[in-house]
Amino acid sequence: MDSLTHIAIGACIGDLFLGKKIGKKAMLYGSIAASLPDIDFIASSWLNNADELMAHRGFTHSFLFGILFILALAFLFRHRHRVEKITIKTWLLFMGTEIASHLFLDVFNAYGIGWFEPFSHRRIAFNVIFVADPFFSVWPGFAAVGLLLLNRNSTKRQKWATLGLIFCSIYLTYCFVNKFKIDREMRQALKNHGFHYNRYFTTPTPFNNWLWYDVAETDSGFSDRLSLGI
Repeated sequence: MDSLTHIAIGACIGDLFLGKKIGKKAMLYGSIAASLPDIDFIASSWLNNADELMAHRGFTHSFLFGILFILALAFLFRHRHRVEKITIKTWLLFMGTEIASHLFLDVFNAYGIGWFEPFSHRRIAFNVIFVADPFFSVWPGFAAVGLLLLNRNSTKRQKWATLGLIFCSIYLTYCFVNKFKIDREMRQALKNHGFHYNRYFTTPTPFNNWLWYDVAETDSGFSDRLSLGI
């Protein structure tokens, strides 16, 4: 997903975990942790466009990277907030949830991520939601703004954070339904036209989940089309 979405979701998760103990710092820490895998953007300063494309969502989006940084961040912030006496288990769960949110959201996009780097260079992509979809991002975005405006001790904070995450999860579920429908229609269309395909690819077009781009590889080349979701 795009950076603003990771920041907003990280802030909501952070407030739910530690907002009552360390206040709005929990939102900041959550945003940082949830955005950390995208640290690979610094590679753009010395790589050409082709190499940068391969480097992005590579090792920093792997399970190995995630585990290492969950451990490092948990012990770092436990030491920083030792006065609050937050257990290492809580910090591990907090950082683990934040980084996992990034790794699992990005795999639903078209570009793919390197979950198994450096042991395998295979990119995993489910092609369920476009990398920047405002209909997904608006909910955690509104929730994060609301959390910033609300008083630290407001009883409404948990409701705002929870609803922001629930609504974007509902939309993501809807995207899965669309993906299933489009894949089924793609296979049926190929069958109806008598195409013998080797593989096919379906992905949503930019900024929505209703117009999809479909490509099939046949013995004679490639065939593409646009299709509509639910």
